[in-house]
Amino acid sequence: MAAELQGDWLELATARGSTIRVLKAAHPRARRLRLTVTPKGARVSYPNGTHPSQVSAFLRSHADWLEKKLDELNLIVKPLPPLRVGHATEFPLRGETTLLDWAEGPYPRVEAFDGGLTLVLPRPHTRALPVARGLLASHFEAQVRRDVSRWMAAYVPQLGLAPTSLRIRPMKSLWGSLDTRDRINLDLALALAPPAALRYVLAHELCHLKVRSHAPRFWALVSTLFPNWREQRDWLRVNGATLKAELDRLVADVAD
Repeated sequence: MAAELQGDWLELATARGSTIRVLKAAHPRARRLRLTVTPKGARVSYPNGTHPSQVSAFLRSHADWLEKKLDELNLIVKPLPPLRVGHATEFPLRGETTLLDWAEGPYPRVEAFDGGLTLVLPRPHTRALPVARGLLASHFEAQVRRDVSRWMAAYVPQLGLAPTSLRIRPMKSLWGSLDTRDRINLDLALALAPPAALRYVLAHELCHLKVRSHAPRFWALVSTLFPNWREQRDWLRVNGATLKAELDRLVADVAD
């Protein structure tokens, strides 16, 4: 089993081909490494100054126990079927199971139908897979931008502040961020989540325009904009790893 650090998360590849994502956090009062598992996922805490290699080794030594506990809670990301040209598959889109089908046509495009999407590609299929991934990434981004523009029209007047720009791209561990120039980044995987989850992340990042920390007044502001934020945050904690894995198999290797 191999462990790889990704921002605030550590990814552990299991012998069965699954991926375990563990939230990692230094704790000022911690005296030893500690691993906990809840319905929200796995978390490893450790004393300040602990070397990353020690954290990785600790997780590997507890991998069997961790895999068993997460499997009991149905929180392990199972290996997903690869995207194959011409082979229909299912994936989540806006929180709903969606059929992805294929067809031939004079130019590359995505066509929506009730309950699914069709990737239309011309022959010959010399670069069909990267073209398909690019089409899907563009389709997902357009969907997120439509939703965000609608919600921003209501949120910005309430806050009296607006971001300078919006970027939507695959993100390894975060769902969103606000940089020092007031630019918002959103994870492209949010296109696969229920709209309410995307709306929570947007409200969260917009509130950082006023409060840069996660102080109590920040969460009070989030509650003003989006009262049921806790429900959506918890949904992302439980389902987030699967969403990111789904996005990876659909649009992996698309230029950032």
